[in-house]
Amino acid sequence: MTRMSDYQAKHFLWAVQGRVATVTLNRPERKNPLTFDSYAELRDVFHALRFDEDIKAVVVSGAGGNFCSGGDVFEIIEPLTKMSMPEMLRFTTMTGDLVKEMRACPQPIVAAVDGVCAGAGAIIAMASDLRYGTARSKTAFLFTRVGLAGCDMGACAILPRLIGHGRASELLYTGRAMTGEEAERWGFFNRLCEPDAVLGEATDLARGLAEGPSFAHAVTKRMLHQEWAMSLDDAITAEAHAQAVCMATQDFRRAFEAFAAKRTPTFEGN
Repeated sequence: MTRMSDYQAKHFLWAVQGRVATVTLNRPERKNPLTFDSYAELRDVFHALRFDEDIKAVVVSGAGGNFCSGGDVFEIIEPLTKMSMPEMLRFTTMTGDLVKEMRACPQPIVAAVDGVCAGAGAIIAMASDLRYGTARSKTAFLFTRVGLAGCDMGACAILPRLIGHGRASELLYTGRAMTGEEAERWGFFNRLCEPDAVLGEATDLARGLAEGPSFAHAVTKRMLHQEWAMSLDDAITAEAHAQAVCMATQDFRRAFEAFAAKRTPTFEGN
């Protein structure tokens, strides 16, 4: 899968318009739960995006007024209760790999969140680079409600960096839903939108990013991720190298030439 504009998804909707791809979780009658197959396909799609030169940004949304209700109770949770430990570990490794692929793909990912955003759905929103939500959205890391730890798919690493350690601890211990207003106030959502506008506004944001210097955006995403594990001195040194690489691109020259000519630059990602 290297030409993702031609990809035909099996377990969700996949659409490409211009330089923006949209993933729509599409089981609205069940609030868009995930299955073993949809987990694996999402992982593979985000992996393939590493090698696609045409798609510059991705939007993730859900059909029918909800984002995602998490793992399907009867298609994932019930089978898990009958698996051996090695089988369970294969599953949890796969779900974690989805987050790894989302963080490793160079394209910025924008989540458009409405309604229920729970369990693995909350993780997918969390693993995105930017999140637009609605006042009626309810985001819940509800693993403790089913007898599991809150440390699922990177939640204990990523969520505190988004909303703070204390707030993340509350959500991961209690499993309670975070309201849309809380999510915006705490920094989980970048913006609140009306329910009928959230997908459009998230897509507009993705289009704007796709029209920008996509090589530089990929560097920003990579450094945001890598610098979690760096000291400040190492981070500053790494950014010096990263910025020097960006200064060698044609997009940097295009930006200067456009500024000198008093026109808007057209970026090409090289």
